[in-house]
Amino acid sequence: MTDAAELRRRTEELLAAHPPAATERLDFLRARFDAGLAWVHFPEGLGGLGLPRSLQAVVDAELEAAGAPDNDPRRIGIGLGMAAPTILQYGTEEQKRRFLRPLWTGEEVWCQLFSEPGAGSDLAALGTRAVREGEDWVVNGQKVWTSSAHLARWAILIARTDPDVPKHRGITYFVCDMTDPGVEVRPLRQITGEAEFNEVFLTGVRIPDAHRLGEVGDGWRVAQTTLNNERVAIGGMRLPREGGMIGPVSKTWRDRPELRTHDLHQRLLKLWVDAEVARLTGERLRQQLVAGQPGPEGAGMKLAFARLNQEISGLEVELRGEEGLLYDDWTMRRPELVDFTGRDAGYRYLRSKGNSIEGGTSEVLLNIVAERVLGLPAEPRTDKDVAWKDLAR
Repeated sequence: MTDAAELRRRTEELLAAHPPAATERLDFLRARFDAGLAWVHFPEGLGGLGLPRSLQAVVDAELEAAGAPDNDPRRIGIGLGMAAPTILQYGTEEQKRRFLRPLWTGEEVWCQLFSEPGAGSDLAALGTRAVREGEDWVVNGQKVWTSSAHLARWAILIARTDPDVPKHRGITYFVCDMTDPGVEVRPLRQITGEAEFNEVFLTGVRIPDAHRLGEVGDGWRVAQTTLNNERVAIGGMRLPREGGMIGPVSKTWRDRPELRTHDLHQRLLKLWVDAEVARLTGERLRQQLVAGQPGPEGAGMKLAFARLNQEISGLEVELRGEEGLLYDDWTMRRPELVDFTGRDAGYRYLRSKGNSIEGGTSEVLLNIVAERVLGLPAEPRTDKDVAWKDLAR
């Protein structure tokens, strides 16, 4: 079964058995997953049908037309875009069946415990330790910049399990229960006034070996799957024309002719074209994903996403003049998602400053594009063959 017509028939059967207007939202999402219509490119029994990724659009269009609920993908983006593909590639069958269904339905929110105060851009230098004790690993350390940690039930975690080998080779990848004793989440208030990020302290946290993803010491390779998917999820999201940050500033330009100047017009035209090029490039990247896993090209998309958001939001503040200096709400709160287009110009301007840091700094991504896409020589490294314990810190 590979054609769109058969997929539409299956979708119609789902809608007939579970009419959206008469079915509880969570019940509908569970039924959709069990019917293999959650992500059709996943294997049967894991929310999919083993079909080409491109056919997902057929299902989504039919369900949207019928008014069916979605799984609020912005709220659970880390689970969908990062944890799920990593679990699918490296998880055991038991792990896949335990985690993927509640992840997709949104019953369980996920976060990412990767970055540390001393290991952000140089992530492989991380110092959080995991020591084996019987069938458990005891984890101690600190993570930072953790989106949604205050909401999450589960986390994808990398920790150092062997300090006697070079830094990339002594890392292991785990799934951490955020409700376990020893997990402490503290808010990090940002320039926007909100605290969507957190710092997480891990003190004697026991993780069963059954929650390890991949082999011991192979965590860096597993993490690359997560990071490649993260960059695509951030920079390659599907948008309509004038979707994203270019939409509000374009609307202001059309609605407020008294704000226009020749210089602003020229800058807006350039950014509008850049945004459209980025949107179409994202479409091409998603087509490439049909044939396999995301590669380093996602780094280029994430780079463009950060630059465009910062330049567009800066232009919007200038266009609005004195209005652009206003800020709607500085209340300290811990939101469930980042809403770029639902807030005012001041929020967009401030929040976009983080786009060149989160999900990989622009400086690191430039290196990835240079070395892995363009094939340029790698930068000299003096720590490649030095044991982690002997590195200067």
